[in-house]
Amino acid sequence: MSIKTNLKYALFGALCIILMASCQSAKRFSKNQISLINQAQRDIPMRVLKITNTKDSLLLRTKSVPVKVDSTNQVLITFIDRLYATVRDSMSLGVGIAAPQVGILKNIILVQRLDKENIPFEVYLNPEIIAYSQDKQPCLEGCLSIPNRRDTTLTRSQSILIAYDRLDHTRVKENVKGFTAVIFQHEIDHLNGILYLDHLKQEQNQSIQSNK
Repeated sequence: MSIKTNLKYALFGALCIILMASCQSAKRFSKNQISLINQAQRDIPMRVLKITNTKDSLLLRTKSVPVKVDSTNQVLITFIDRLYATVRDSMSLGVGIAAPQVGILKNIILVQRLDKENIPFEVYLNPEIIAYSQDKQPCLEGCLSIPNRRDTTLTRSQSILIAYDRLDHTRVKENVKGFTAVIFQHEIDHLNGILYLDHLKQEQNQSIQSNK
């Protein structure tokens, strides 16, 4: 093998290492995010962003990025606890919440598992929906980030197949049905900068097209 070929392999290897390091770095919390998370104790709710605030609205419309799964990371654990405190706060009392709703653009959601005994809240890291059922269900939806409004959406799938990371570093796939499936669809939408209002607009456009 020539020196030139060896140099090419060396440069390619170095580039791969740099890209991997960059990817891992992007998954970590930024200094600003750490500061926001550590502003208060773990049982203190965080401020929920509202679409009625211009700055908040821009952030809510921004796509989140993956989070590094590390059960020893106290920032991550603190954030999960504060996210739970936020969704269970008397001012919120939601059945789900996504990290972007409190200003942290990471792929993290909390969902109340209404389909499980004792309806526990569970955390899902880097969740994604990998399959949707064709059958839809009408659902009355509200959002902590959209004050004083509830609307019926018609585009939510009756069942979905999700994949997500657990704090024990396992990647899991799971089928979810019914209203719990709606919660997952709603919260994962948040990670992509999508609000349930966007589904209403889509339904309206489809209705207009079908009536032409």
